[in-house]
Amino acid sequence: MSSPSTTPTILIVDDHQLAREGLRAVLSGDGFGDIHLASTGEQAIEMVREIEPDIVLMDVRLGEGIDGLEATRQIAALGLSTKVIMLTLHDMPGYVRTALSAGAAGYVLKDTEIGDLRAAIAQVLDGRSAIPLDLVSAAMKSDPVSSATGDLGKILTEREQEVVEHVAQGLTNKEIARKLEISPATVKVHVERLIAKLGVADRTQAAVVATQLKSAGSSGV
Repeated sequence: MSSPSTTPTILIVDDHQLAREGLRAVLSGDGFGDIHLASTGEQAIEMVREIEPDIVLMDVRLGEGIDGLEATRQIAALGLSTKVIMLTLHDMPGYVRTALSAGAAGYVLKDTEIGDLRAAIAQVLDGRSAIPLDLVSAAMKSDPVSSATGDLGKILTEREQEVVEHVAQGLTNKEIARKLEISPATVKVHVERLIAKLGVADRTQAAVVATQLKSAGSSGV
């Protein structure tokens, strides 16, 4: 697999050939390595297993088989370093919520400027999330955290729960990384993702909300 510091590889997943080829043409020459194409979710999963691209640009709606959200979930479950950015026409809150839960590192609308897409790719390659705050806000407002019946496990992954517990103890990303034996960059990704999922502004608020939800869940609320 290509290293993000040299020539990162990309897999474009879209069921429309014109969209696939057009996006590859636009991104070619932008300092990327190979740009691969897939038309279905199943094909995307197989190609990720085979070539381990650095970035997958994944459409939400695919014509046949599983959709892009399920494909993203299965790709995340592989445990590889590949990061998925949803690239779609759909800004519905439900899609954004599901994308976050599936493990997407970015969510970009197809009507965005190409410069914004390039910026999103760069952010994700740098270990950050690339999900516009307005989309996250709309997703959380339409399905607030409080509706999760106080079950933190329905919102955050086990690793994210571990990270937020250490955040609540006042530990820095480097200190959390040492305790969990992962890199500070990975901790940063987890922190950004759990902030987005909890619909808060910063890590302090995330720790407060997570603590409240955990307390409510343990008391049977």
